[in-house]
Amino acid sequence: MIACAAVLVLASFGGTSTVRAQTTNQAATTQAVYGWWLTTDGKAAINIAPCGTQLCGKVEWLKEPLDPNTGKPKTDIHNPDATLRPRQVCDLTMLGNFTPNADGSWGGGWIYDPASGNTYKSNMHVGDDGKLHVRGFIGVPLFGRSEIMTRPAAPLTACVPS
Repeated sequence: MIACAAVLVLASFGGTSTVRAQTTNQAATTQAVYGWWLTTDGKAAINIAPCGTQLCGKVEWLKEPLDPNTGKPKTDIHNPDATLRPRQVCDLTMLGNFTPNADGSWGGGWIYDPASGNTYKSNMHVGDDGKLHVRGFIGVPLFGRSEIMTRPAAPLTACVPS
């Protein structure tokens, strides 16, 4: 009887430590995802920050912010909603609705691809490699594409919508 009680007491302390460790790890992971990330092709940088209780990401830097044909800031020309096509890519929310998962990843979000005008379900996590792994998909993650983003090597100057 005493041995059973001792096991229960030890198990309860172990459980508390595990919960504290998970909470601490989740807080560290949350902080790790904040900030600027360069897209795989290096053409844009996304700034990920809290938006309410979720995470969002906005385009805050473009390698080529001007449309080569017009000399004006690039706009969301591929958006299926014609009323949204005039909005500038600079400051465009590209990631949204991400909520934390118990394992430190983020899920339940969406990613918008301004090159195609398509929006996909998405999840993301910061890998052991320090890179942001973002998966956009239709239906289930198996049917999708991954984007691996890196931190910029040097500070970038934010584009400013005009």
